[in-house]
Amino acid sequence: MSYGSDSNKKKRLAIVVVSSFILVVIGVAVTVGVTRHQDDQDNSGGGDSHPTTSNKAVQAMCQPTDYKEACIESLSGAGDITDPKQLIKAGFEFTKKKLDQIAENSKTLKEAEKDPMAKQALDICRDQMELAMDHLEESFNRIGALDITKTDDVLDDLETWLSSVLTYQGTCLDEFENVTSPAAPKIREALNGTIKFSSNALVMVKELSSIFKNLNIPGFKNRRLLQEEVLGHGEFPTWMDPVRRRLLADETKPILVIAQDGSGDVRSFTEAIPRLPLKSMIPIVVHVKAGIYRETVKIPKNVWNITWIGDGADKTRITFNKNFADGVKTMYTATFTLIGAGHTFKNIGFENSAGAIKHQAVALVVDGDRSAFFNCRFDGYQDTLYAHSNRQFYRDCIITGTIDFIFGDSRTLFQNCLIQIRRPLDNQQNIVVASGRYESHTVTAMVLQNCTICPDPTLMPVKAQFRSYLGRPWKRFAKTIYLQNYIDDVIHPDGWLPWLGTFALDTCYYSEFNNRGPGSETFRRVRWPGIKTLSPAQALEYTGQTLLSDDSWIAATGIPYTRGMM
Repeated sequence: MSYGSDSNKKKRLAIVVVSSFILVVIGVAVTVGVTRHQDDQDNSGGGDSHPTTSNKAVQAMCQPTDYKEACIESLSGAGDITDPKQLIKAGFEFTKKKLDQIAENSKTLKEAEKDPMAKQALDICRDQMELAMDHLEESFNRIGALDITKTDDVLDDLETWLSSVLTYQGTCLDEFENVTSPAAPKIREALNGTIKFSSNALVMVKELSSIFKNLNIPGFKNRRLLQEEVLGHGEFPTWMDPVRRRLLADETKPILVIAQDGSGDVRSFTEAIPRLPLKSMIPIVVHVKAGIYRETVKIPKNVWNITWIGDGADKTRITFNKNFADGVKTMYTATFTLIGAGHTFKNIGFENSAGAIKHQAVALVVDGDRSAFFNCRFDGYQDTLYAHSNRQFYRDCIITGTIDFIFGDSRTLFQNCLIQIRRPLDNQQNIVVASGRYESHTVTAMVLQNCTICPDPTLMPVKAQFRSYLGRPWKRFAKTIYLQNYIDDVIHPDGWLPWLGTFALDTCYYSEFNNRGPGSETFRRVRWPGIKTLSPAQALEYTGQTLLSDDSWIAATGIPYTRGMM
């Protein structure tokens, strides 16, 4: 009896500690941007030279962050509010009002809207900031229902979502890089400040996660020690309840059929989306019959957990031709944009048909967390697949392109995929992956495992005329790992290509482990500080069980999946 009592006390204490600490951490990201400006105006006088207990706690929390001064200043100036939940609520309300005010009345936005490209950049920034706010609010709700037995899942979600918040802010900055509007420098200045606060929040969450692992807190599982499980097509993990297993297995009963020939419920994705339920917590099946669907599609953030099943990646195809050369920002060139969480796609093709001459032209943008693709195809030239943010999994897919045709800043695993390099324009060279990792603390990485990297039929006869590379660092902390792949001799012996001069050569993270094929030899690879040699134990860190951490969502799709080495 005494053992049970002590155990319950420890459990209650752990819940209190975790809830309070993480709530404050999330509050940082939301409130610091609000409080800092007020502090500059209201707290100009001298303060007490003797630090209070509260000040000491703030200093301790800020110790591991990169921007300590901003962190301490922001947390110390939060006013008289001491309840973390109330502080966060106040931060949300104030921030939402400010966002509305900026969207409607800001002089900066009015100036930006005078220029067509600036207007697109501004629209993208609005979208990105909305996604960032959604992730922060989702984090708040997740903590409110905290279960001590799932502490590691909560922290993994927070690390993913806060990493994505940084991605969204970085994307907004990117959109104004080549914009000459007078709004551009003002937006850059504002975003550079908020990025510091988001970084601080992420570091504190990661610090808490590290503490839990080291102390072996009850309920905190080290997923690297879980039993490895290899699932075949249609198999489900043993832990899944029978009801959910039946729902996922019964793919013959879609709630909606899309058929271009009129034999279904609707003729297009555009017609189908308004008929889908919002925020569904159970998987729902949509059958997409064979056909060429010429449209741009956007799955909104409030449409969840849909399994889209086509009749084959070469039979069910979505295609369009928006492109950068015609005055469209890269993000908006996408044929298909996925924002809602929990979607699975099987046997469907995605294409941008603009061609190499039109430069950036995206087939698919993915922002939806826990997105999975099986037996799908992605065709384009430059910037084919924009794996932008959050957790993503691709199995047995075909991806074609030329320049940076897999790019983004997500936690993404490509397993058993065929990566086909196409013939570029005569003055171009090919790059498979361009990692856009903005910040050293994010948990994002692009990992290709047991894939085949080879030329497609258009490049094969002339492959000696064009140089092709595994990747290049789009952003300062680019991270790409090649595990157990077959690499054809289409890849240049250097392996990796600089972005511009020496940019990111000492901060990127590139590695190749146990690859095979004539293009896999590493003795002639470039020797940058960012080129890493992994031990077998280190390489395991980039398999699905660790890269994606809580990877149960992949098994739940019924897609074949190997958690460890193949």
